Parts: sequence; C-alpha cells; structure tokens
Amino acid sequence: MPNSTQENIVARIEALEIKASFADDAIDKLDQVIIRQQLQIDLLIKEVTDLSQSQSQDSTSTPRNLRDELPPHF
Repeated sequence: MPNSTQENIVARIEALEIKASFADDAIDKLDQVIIRQQLQIDLLIKEVTDLSQSQSQDSTSTPRNLRDELPPHF
C-alpha cells in the first residue's frame, strides 16, 4: 500500500472514531433526558390518581349545597 493510501485510511478511521465518540455522548445525554422524563411521568400519573381518588371520595360524601359556597371572586 502506498503511504498516502494508508494515511487516508488512518484519517478516515480517526474521523469515524470521533463521530462514534460524539454519538456515544449524545446517546448518554438522551438517556438522561429519558430518565428525567420518566420520573416526571411517574409523578404526574401519581398526581392524577390522587386527584381521581379525591374526586371520587368527594362525590360519595354528602352532596354540597352550592348556596353555601362563595363565588370565586370572594
């Protein structure tokens, strides 16, 4: 193999290694985003479940009299 061809191959391999390194870094960052989003989703699911249970408990208790409630501007 002539020297220039070997240098070309080495340069291409180095470029591929650099791209692979950046791809690995991007994957690691995306993994962290996924983990953070899953934690947020889990928290939101818990909040919705709690609100749903609270709403169902309110509806099973004695009915409210709307005349006893103040309007929102008070």
